[in-house]
Amino acid sequence: MIRSFYWTPDEEGKEQIGILDFKEMTEVESSILWVDLFNPTDEEFYILTHDFRFHPLSIEDVLSEETRPKVDEYEHYLFVIFQTVGQPGGEDELAVNDIGIFLTRNAVVTVHSHQIDILDSLFRKFLHDDRILARGTSFLFHAVLDYLVDSYDKPLAYIERETDRIEDDVFENPQPEIVKRIFNLRRDTLDFKRILAPLKEVVYQMTTGKLALISDKAEVYFSDIYDHLSRMTDDADSNKDILNSALEVYFSTVSERTNYIIKFLTIFTALLLPPTFITGLYGMNFSRMPLLEWKYGFLFTCAVIILVVVSLLLFFKKKKWI
Repeated sequence: MIRSFYWTPDEEGKEQIGILDFKEMTEVESSILWVDLFNPTDEEFYILTHDFRFHPLSIEDVLSEETRPKVDEYEHYLFVIFQTVGQPGGEDELAVNDIGIFLTRNAVVTVHSHQIDILDSLFRKFLHDDRILARGTSFLFHAVLDYLVDSYDKPLAYIERETDRIEDDVFENPQPEIVKRIFNLRRDTLDFKRILAPLKEVVYQMTTGKLALISDKAEVYFSDIYDHLSRMTDDADSNKDILNSALEVYFSTVSERTNYIIKFLTIFTALLLPPTFITGLYGMNFSRMPLLEWKYGFLFTCAVIILVVVSLLLFFKKKKWI
């Protein structure tokens, strides 16, 4: 599907669906054009080379699903590969999808093979507010990147909430399934951090003043995006450290609980050993044994057993073993 938003200083912007004469539209002085291609057909892909004259290498990068985020400057346009992030928390790895963004003198072209709801919001915004468009394509380009980066806040907020829950559960109710939760969330956190690193490099290049199509006035706004990515990277690092600590605390808690159980069983066995020995001794089939025919022999034996057990308990207590 292909849709476009066309604006000129003399008329309000309007959204249109389908293939139009984009080459003629971009030739109008001071016009601003945004073309969005979602899962485009071969015919729709053709406009990238015919109407906009984009280099085949750029088209190849758009078609590839394994392209690393980057920024390439060509003679008459700027090409950027950016990424969107899915919702974390599942059994599978964090879903990551590419979006290709082209910036020309008076047009922005976005190409993606998956639905990006955040772009729909931006289209609706431009229908009622054209102030960004009036400032030029650099600011339209910035708005697209800014909305994409803002969309990372939702998965990051989910990671932070789950990290807090895991941190509480480790201390209050450390169950075996928490290990799986920690590993899944830590995997998502590391994936998220790996996504942010190259995106920071891409945005940083837009703040250096070396890209001709990025206006001087727009550079400071790209610096704001860079700061946003830096903050999210720091948050991801913090969550990773908390999860690592939570895992250590869990194993420490499990080890402590195991040691307590072993300690309890050891003390219990030690307390049973004297009564077992005494009763076993008098259980032998001999006719002549001390106290065997004494009328208080049974009571005396019970008293000895109780005395030995109590003595052991007092000894363990003194040693602070119980």
